[in-house]
Amino acid sequence: MGAAGHKAIRTVAWLLIAVVALVLGVATAFEIRGALEREREFRAAPACASVPVKASGCLWEQEFTVRKADTHRGERSKSPEAELLLPSGKPWEVTFRQADPVVSEMEPDDKVVGLIWRGRVVEVRDADGRRQQTSSGPVGWPEDRLGGALACISFGLTALVGGLWPLFAPGKRRHARAATMVRWHGVGMGGAAILTLWAQAANDWPMWAIPAIWGPLALLLLASMVAFAIAALRGDLDDDVPSTSRVPSPSMGRPGGTATGAGSNQS
Repeated sequence: MGAAGHKAIRTVAWLLIAVVALVLGVATAFEIRGALEREREFRAAPACASVPVKASGCLWEQEFTVRKADTHRGERSKSPEAELLLPSGKPWEVTFRQADPVVSEMEPDDKVVGLIWRGRVVEVRDADGRRQQTSSGPVGWPEDRLGGALACISFGLTALVGGLWPLFAPGKRRHARAATMVRWHGVGMGGAAILTLWAQAANDWPMWAIPAIWGPLALLLLASMVAFAIAALRGDLDDDVPSTSRVPSPSMGRPGGTATGAGSNQS
């Protein structure tokens, strides 16, 4: 397969990735409102007056004994999990989005308190008072959805533009290079959104901090993308030897031609 074939494969790959990212980003954006409503309901839920016999919208604290816990560190396909035992001996398995701060310290026979809401353990508190949301916990999901939507949509749009551009300018090397600049800046914008989400979660900042931090970063990357694309179109990024240095002198190539001034004073 020639160079043209490899370029065509790369273009198609970028287009497919862009479409998938856009679809995922739009779907994630539609989930933000539902996640916000669920978190508001959880924070406004009253305490249960008695042990709920079925899934209920009130909050109930239940004591558990840890039977086993595993963080599954280094295993990407598995989430941290723990098996908790009710006083009756009935097991209750819960999973977590991350290992810290509670699951990583769990040991068999430890006593913990689980917060039950709508028939699920949504939070676990250990003997030292540390709390951790389970995978069913509603807190933090709106921020995750917002950060994911910003990352996928910003990357998907730029990757789509960068993927379609060479198709409208086939065979033009400078246009292809400009499209490459657009695509990789899109990767930067998506990465900036993920890093912003990580910083927000690590510092427990409010949800509005995500667009407040990512917005200026995205604008800087957008300005850089435009500048690099224009430079590529002008040829400022070409690494070829200038064509003027390869043009032979007028005397070269003519029969009997000599360099300028050479032999002009020969007797």
